[in-house]
Amino acid sequence: MGKKMKRRTLLKGIAVTGLGLMAGTRIAQAQNPGIKIGVLTDMSSAYSDVTGESDVVAAKMAAADFMRENPSIPVEVVSADFQLKADIASNVARQWYDLEGVDAIASLPFSSAALAASELAKAKDKVVLMTSTGLPDMTGKHCTMNQVQWTMDTFALSTSMASYLVEQGKKSWFFIVPDYSVGHSMANDAAKTVEKLGGKVVGSAVYAFPGTSDFSSYLLQAQNSGAEVICLANAGSDTINCVKQAFEFGLPQSGITLATIVFNDYVAHAIGVDQAQGIVAALPFYWDTNDDTRAFAIEFSKQRGGMPPNFFNAGIYSAVTHYLKAVKEMGVEKAKASGKAAIAQMKAMPVQDKLFQPGKIREDGKHIHPITVYRVKSKDKMAGERDYFEPLHTVPGEQAFMSLEDLACPLLKS
Repeated sequence: MGKKMKRRTLLKGIAVTGLGLMAGTRIAQAQNPGIKIGVLTDMSSAYSDVTGESDVVAAKMAAADFMRENPSIPVEVVSADFQLKADIASNVARQWYDLEGVDAIASLPFSSAALAASELAKAKDKVVLMTSTGLPDMTGKHCTMNQVQWTMDTFALSTSMASYLVEQGKKSWFFIVPDYSVGHSMANDAAKTVEKLGGKVVGSAVYAFPGTSDFSSYLLQAQNSGAEVICLANAGSDTINCVKQAFEFGLPQSGITLATIVFNDYVAHAIGVDQAQGIVAALPFYWDTNDDTRAFAIEFSKQRGGMPPNFFNAGIYSAVTHYLKAVKEMGVEKAKASGKAAIAQMKAMPVQDKLFQPGKIREDGKHIHPITVYRVKSKDKMAGERDYFEPLHTVPGEQAFMSLEDLACPLLKS
C-alpha cells in the first residue's frame, strides 16, 4: 500500500466514533493490591478541550495496554475537575492521597495547581506526573524528587519556535500575554531568544486571565506596532479567539505571521483551516508522524468522537506507561511505599514508547526529547480532514530544553 493511500486510510479511521472507554482500567483485586492513578485536570474551563476528558481517556488507554501485558498488576484510573483553582486541586489531591489510595497524580494543566499537588506529593511521598504543566521552573526552583515534568515546558516550545522564525528573517515581534506566571514566562523566553538572535520586540500587551474574550484592542496594538510576527503566549480558547479575531482584522492576510507557543490540532480544528493556515508553532508530538502515532490516534479517536490525540494526551499516555514500567521493575509494594523511589526508578530507565522519540528523564525530573516546529497547512495540501501540520524543523532535546545548570534545581546542589 502506498504511503498516500495508507495515510488516507488512517485518516479515515480517525473519523470513526467509538463505543466507549476501554474496559478493564478500574479493576479492584483485594487479594492483589494494584496501582491507583488520579487524573487531576480541567474539565470545565479554558483548557478543557485540550486536556480534560481526553487526558482521562489517554491515561486509561495506558493502563489498559499495560494490564494487557501484565495482568497480575491491576491499575485503576480516577479523575476530577479542579476548575483551574489551586485550592480545589490541593483539596482533591489531599483526599486522593490520604483517603482513596491514589499513588500518582497526572495532568495538572495549571502551574499553581501543579505546585499544590507537588508539595503534597513531597510531604506524603507520592508521585506527580506533570503532563500538562508548562512552567520550566517545575524542574528548577520548584523541583522535588517526587515528580517529573513530562510532555514539554514553555521554554522548549517558545525558544524552538522563535529561533526558527528569526532565522527565517522574521525579526520584529509583538507579544499578547495572559496575566499569569506561565504566560509571562513563555513571552519572556521567546523575547530573549528573538533578541539574542538579532531580532527586536516592538511591543506587548497583557490581558486579564481568565475572563477575557475580546482581544480586538490588543490585536490593533499589535497591528499598529508594525511587527512581522504576532506571538500569542496563551493557550486553549484564548488562542482560538485571538486567531479568529486576528483574521477578522485581516492581520494574517496582510502578511503578518501568527506564532503560537502552545498550539495543537484541536485548536486548529476549532479555528478552521481557512483561518489557521500559516500559523507556526512548536509541538513535542503530532499524531500523524509515523505508523505508531497514527495507530494510537485511531484507537484514541474511537473514544473521543473522531478527535485525534494532541500532545497533552500523548504525554499522559507516555508518562503513565513509563511509570507503570517502573512499578513493574521495582515491584508494586515498593512503588506504593515510596513515590520518591518510583521516580528514581523512572529516571534510571531509558524512555522508549510508541509515541515520543527516545529520550531520558534528567536528574531534575525533566523529560528530555526532541521538539518539532510545524506550520498549519493550507487546505489544498491536506490529505484528510485533520491532517493539519507540516514539519519545518526538529530541535534535539538537549538544545530545546533549558540546561540543568540554568534551571539549577536546588536539590542537586552539592
